[in-house]
Amino acid sequence: MLEADPRFAEFVAERGDALLRYGYVLAGNPHDAADLVQEALLKLRGAWPRLRSKENPESYARTTMARLHIAVWRRRRRELLAWELPEGAHHDALPSGDERRMWQALAGLPRKQRAVLVLRYYEQLDDAEIADVLGISRGTVRSQASRALDKLRAAIPTEQLTRGNVR
Repeated sequence: MLEADPRFAEFVAERGDALLRYGYVLAGNPHDAADLVQEALLKLRGAWPRLRSKENPESYARTTMARLHIAVWRRRRRELLAWELPEGAHHDALPSGDERRMWQALAGLPRKQRAVLVLRYYEQLDDAEIADVLGISRGTVRSQASRALDKLRAAIPTEQLTRGNVR
């Protein structure tokens, strides 16, 4: 059994919400986001004794979350997932207007394309860092980003967006 380390508990208390927000942007829904955070924190807890001297354990957690997200995509790429239950679906409230359309378009992207965009624009990683995190080549990063942006542009033409509403 691992000894309790108060620094790990402090890290979770301080950065847990930020990791959950990152998971939401990465996964596109709050349930998968919570799963990603929980699995990443379990892995981080196991590696905590080796990370004590490192300055940024959050980087380890975020990288783990991105890799877990892609691993799920790889396992499920042949499955057709249906998120809505037959007896009726519950939808969390989304922002209104342009932001809602943008979130819906982002959620509609394939997992790998969404992961590349999140790492590029939310985490502000360059292509080499994204390739390292996802275990793919730089060329694949660029092609996935290009395809994802093309799909977003097609889903929401620029002239439909209200100036200043989408960040």
